[in-house]
Formats: sequence, structure tokens, C-alpha cells
Amino acid sequence: MLVHQILKSKASADVVTVQSGTRVAEAARLLAERRIGTVVVSDDGVTALGILSERDIVRELARSGGGCLDHQVDDYMTRDIVTCTAEMEADVVLQTMTDGRFRHMPVVEDGRMIGLITLGDVVKARLSELSMEKSALEGMIMGY
Repeated sequence: MLVHQILKSKASADVVTVQSGTRVAEAARLLAERRIGTVVVSDDGVTALGILSERDIVRELARSGGGCLDHQVDDYMTRDIVTCTAEMEADVVLQTMTDGRFRHMPVVEDGRMIGLITLGDVVKARLSELSMEKSALEGMIMGY
């Protein structure tokens, strides 16, 4: 399965972004409202400057306390973003996420962010694929 197939199957192709300079408290509010795990930091909505996850916020809360909520997302975001393309195999993306211990990956084409896939998206797609393969094999065995 390819990344673009996963993007098509998602309920929403929207990538939730915040601009650099946004307060961490605002990003946290957005994460909670949207029930998502990460926001992409982007000043133009198409170029990813960084990623801020709920894990990043919790780690900083534990380290320095609630005062971090008044800081900017730029202070805690991951700047070295790993991306994929729409034509990449889902298994490669899954391995990359697992090895890197992260759950969100922007999909980039020609330098522009066209989507975001999560570890959950890839696992769901892979489980669906395995279910279809199982049904096909059962059908062949039963003579359907």
C-alpha cells in the first residue's frame, strides 16, 4: 500500500498547523480541541518548520513546570523533521516511524506539505490489507 492511498482513506486531509511564535498554551488548546497528537509548525501552511507533539509538551511540563506554556512552540518543537512522499510504501514509513520512535510524518511533494500520516493511519491501513488478503486466501481454499 502506498502513502497516497492512506491519505485518501483518511476522514480529513487537513494538516493542523500553527505559526512559529505561537504560545505553547495555544498549541495545547488546539491539540485538545481537535483531539490530535501533534501540530505542524508552519508559517505558510505548506512548509513544515517543525512538529510539536503532546509528548513534547508533557516532557517540558515535567522538566520546567507550567511556565513553559507561555513559551513559543519554536522552543520545544522538533526541527529535524522526517518526511515521506505520497509514492512511498506504507511498510517503509511504518519502519521509519518505529525506528525513530515518532508517530506523525508529514507527506511532502515538491517541497510542499500535502498531508500528514500517523502511525495509527499506517497500522489501520495495514490491518485492512491483511484482512482482505485473509479473505482472498480463505476464498481460494474454500473454492469461491
